[in-house]
Amino acid sequence: MELTVIIGYIASVLIGISLGLIGGGGSILTVPVLVYLFAVDAVTATAYSLFIVGASSLVGAWPKYKQGFVNLKTAIIFGIPSIVSVYATRKYLVPSIPSELGNIAGIEITKSLLMMMLFAVLMVAASFSMIRSKSTKEETIEGEQSFNYPMILLEGALVGVLTGLVGAGGGFLIIPALVMLSKLPMKQAVGTSLLIIAAKSLIGFTGDLSNRTMDWTLLLSVTALAITGIFIGDKLSKKIDGNKLKKGFGWFVLVMGLYIIAQQLFFPTGGGH
Repeated sequence: MELTVIIGYIASVLIGISLGLIGGGGSILTVPVLVYLFAVDAVTATAYSLFIVGASSLVGAWPKYKQGFVNLKTAIIFGIPSIVSVYATRKYLVPSIPSELGNIAGIEITKSLLMMMLFAVLMVAASFSMIRSKSTKEETIEGEQSFNYPMILLEGALVGVLTGLVGAGGGFLIIPALVMLSKLPMKQAVGTSLLIIAAKSLIGFTGDLSNRTMDWTLLLSVTALAITGIFIGDKLSKKIDGNKLKKGFGWFVLVMGLYIIAQQLFFPTGGGH
């Protein structure tokens, strides 16, 4: 077995650990792991990522649900537009993007390059939200939960399109939206976001089934390792300060995002091209 593949399997466990520890972030590593360590092409990697992230988040959401940290009403209101848009993006939008998109400043813009660049920009954005995150005290909200329905539906649809394009769960976009638009306490927002990510990622993945052949052996082995990582992360989360961890992980994601941008622009031969 090649060294990169062994590292890939270790990284798969780390994806789960980060999901278990900080309730998100792991999905942002899935596409780079698949592209750079398992040599999967970028477009297929975004499809695989949806399955891995969806299955892992579903497992992660179950203990949160049992602890009462999943708000089903919010998950349905936010989840429906998200699920519809992610499915449509994978089924119709991604296949309709041409393989060659022309030249900009001497750089050949391919579908693969476009998706990796979009992904890297998302990584950089996600890293800032993790680095900046202030320590979250558990706020208790008394009285009736209020919903900003138009904004929730719009944000749900936008997150769905983004998820469909880059194959990331988008927890760093969903959690703030749930806190601000649905007035959920932080712990409930994290649990609810896991359920939303699971539903939209797995249903979005089905939009790809008729468009490409899946390497189920790779897909299921990476998913199983990520799920194992979630249980490890969940255990560790009781002993480690999540906020310090989130900041450190944010810096790591920032470096990874910048590396991918540089790699795609200046050394476009690697990474599944």
